[in-house]
Amino acid sequence: MSIWWSLHLRREAASVPLARRLLLGTMETAGVDPDISFDLSVALSEACANAVEHGGREPVPRFGYTDDGAHPDDAAQGGGSPDGTGAYHVTAYLDGDRCRIEVSDSGPGFPPATVARRRPALAEHGRGLHLIEELADHVRFRNRPGRGAVVSFDKMLKWRDDSLLKVS
Repeated sequence: MSIWWSLHLRREAASVPLARRLLLGTMETAGVDPDISFDLSVALSEACANAVEHGGREPVPRFGYTDDGAHPDDAAQGGGSPDGTGAYHVTAYLDGDRCRIEVSDSGPGFPPATVARRRPALAEHGRGLHLIEELADHVRFRNRPGRGAVVSFDKMLKWRDDSLLKVS
């Protein structure tokens, strides 16, 4: 069995639960063990939140409006603009006994220290990245020079006993 989907989302906080619910619904329908589904949904939420906060070339205002009263959807902010500065991508693959998730953005990328090594759990920033590392089996943080950052992670799947799509 193989299922995959891909989303192009605006860099808005409301997009995070949307991606999480889609992943949970897919895994529930496929018959993935709820504990595995939960771990992956938390990891996905952290990766999406990171893309929303850091993933664009221009800052997205925290409360929806800029200092001059403009809404982030305005072209000046790049909200959903064709060049992708106001968007990020999520792709999920359930393939056999493994789930792979990738979240990519168009921001400045990760600092070199993040890509090169694990961050301490008590660091001021990066706790979400550490959480992804704890919840997934394999994690990779990488930069695409001039095109943003990518967080990819996978986890071995376990299936519910009543699953119709269980890997044989």
